[in-house]
Order: sequence, then C-alpha cells, then structure tokens
Amino acid sequence: MLLVEWRKLRLPLAGETIVVAVSGGADSTALLLAIEELKNQQKLHTNICVAHLDHRLRKSSAKDAKWVSELAARLGFRSVIGRSKVAEEARANSDNLEQAAREARYAFLERTAKRVSANYVLTAHTMDDQAETVLLRLMRGSGGYGLGGMEALRPLAKNSSIKLARPILWARRSDTEDYCRLRKTESLSDEMNDDQTFARVRVRKQLLPLMQSFNNRVVEALSRTAAQLREDGVVLFNDSGALLRQAVVSTQQNETGTPALDVKVLANAPPALRRRALREWLSEARGSARRLEMVHLLAVENLLEGNAGGRLVELPGGGRVRRRRNRLEFEFEND
Repeated sequence: MLLVEWRKLRLPLAGETIVVAVSGGADSTALLLAIEELKNQQKLHTNICVAHLDHRLRKSSAKDAKWVSELAARLGFRSVIGRSKVAEEARANSDNLEQAAREARYAFLERTAKRVSANYVLTAHTMDDQAETVLLRLMRGSGGYGLGGMEALRPLAKNSSIKLARPILWARRSDTEDYCRLRKTESLSDEMNDDQTFARVRVRKQLLPLMQSFNNRVVEALSRTAAQLREDGVVLFNDSGALLRQAVVSTQQNETGTPALDVKVLANAPPALRRRALREWLSEARGSARRLEMVHLLAVENLLEGNAGGRLVELPGGGRVRRRRNRLEFEFEND
C-alpha cells in the first residue's frame, strides 16, 4: 500500500534525497521500516535522511533522540537530530505548548530539508490523526476548508518549494503497531500522548471512543468526509481565486502592501466563494491563516453590509480589517 500511495503522490522513486520525520513512535517507526523494506526490494532508490527534533519537554527526550539515531543507523540511513526549547518559546510567544511544538518541528524539518537538498519531507500521520484533526476543527467552528483535514501533499511552508507528504493517511494507528511487531522492532512511547490536558489527547481518549459506540468505523467515516470536502474545496479554491482577483482594487494599497477589496464585488458573490476569497486575502496579508477561524471570517463578512465606513474587525494574532466606504482594507494595529 505504501508504494501505491507513493506513486499516487508522485514522490520520487530514485535520484533524490527525502527527509523522513521520525519521533520514534509506532507510526513514524513503521513508516521508516516500510521504506527500508521497499529499498531492500529494489522498489525504491532514493536517499533517506531521518529527522528527529528533541523538544526537551521530557526527561527522557535525549534518550529518545539517541534511540532514533541508532535505529536510522541500523537501517542504513543518515540522521539529523535537532534540539529546541519549546516550553520557553511557547511562553515567549504566548502560544500553547501543542502549537509551539508543531511550529518548532516544521521549522526544523524545513531547515533539515534545505541542509540535505531535499525537495520532500515525509511525516507519518495516519487516518486516526486525520479523524482527530477533523473533530478538533469542528469543535472550533471551522468551515469546509478546515474540515477537509490534513492534505496528503502540500507545500511545507508558505511559498516553499519543499513539499510535505503524508503517505500513510490511509493506515490506522493499529496497522502501524502491527507492522512494528511484524518487523520485531520496538517503538517509543511518549507519556505526553496520555496527558489529557491536551485537547487532542482528550479527543483520542474520550470523544472518539464515545463516537465509536455509535459507529465502530467512525474514524474511516470522518476520513472519507474530509476527503470529500477537500475535493469540493479544490473547485471552490479556483473560483474564489478568480473572485479575489476581480475584487482587488489595484490602485488602493496601504503600507502593508495588501490591496484593498471592492465591497460591492464581494457582497454580490455567493457566500461560500466570498468567505474563501476573504480567507485567502487575509492569509496573504498576515503571512498565514494561523488562528483564523470561521467566526473571524463571518465578522469580516459583516463589514460588507450597509454603506457605513469606519467599522473594523480585530483579528487574532495581529492585524485588523477596516471598512472604508466601498472597500475593505487590511492594516496592522500601529498603522
């Protein structure tokens, strides 16, 4: 199945270096073992670089990093081990620990990919991870874009030429655990995966088991729904991009370099396209769509109503949108 998905995602089969993110858990260990099996079968001829980030959140994290480097060496792969003070970064940026860890991890993976001249980074997210992501976003009030869950292939970072691939989104977590047992390879257990102060862990430990009492295949159902929403989203994305280009007031750019938008053009568009266009506009203006939820898009959308200018919407993480007569403008707080 991995080779089928590998080809479906058009990942290179030879002649390139690929970075594989390995935490040491069953999912990433199984992915690495499966890649090694494909290489031994002469079905894969790429160079593999194992990347592991020590977040320094647990006393055993240094030991885990050593375990991953030894596993990589045993399988014949190069490894790059990074270290980050995630807890300190979270406090400095007023982030929650999960978000800070995620940002540190992806920044490390991008640095590693550039260091080894890799165009692809692989992570071992599974169908279970997808279901958890969809439920977390549903509870935050995300729209169709967010409920589409994780993409199997996307740019690693905004405007990056490096691609992030998730080649085992089709697999269940139990599949990766079974494969590790089949290969007689132990995997690491992170006690933070049992810490129910984290929302994702509560979804995993409490919400999904409850939902499975109604539908034993709820994980598969959520994954299918996410896939359908992503397919719908491709069409909406293309159409909303055309709407955004139509709405841009080319002569109206403020200090942020973000073009103003024509209120009338947006007000006359279908709501689904309008919200997609606004999300894209705000993502470009802010540098990312981080912390931007449906409630914020609806608030900006409300600025389109009536004729009064001077109203504004504050956005999380910086920036705001102001209505000036017949246009919307993005600005930072000190503008």
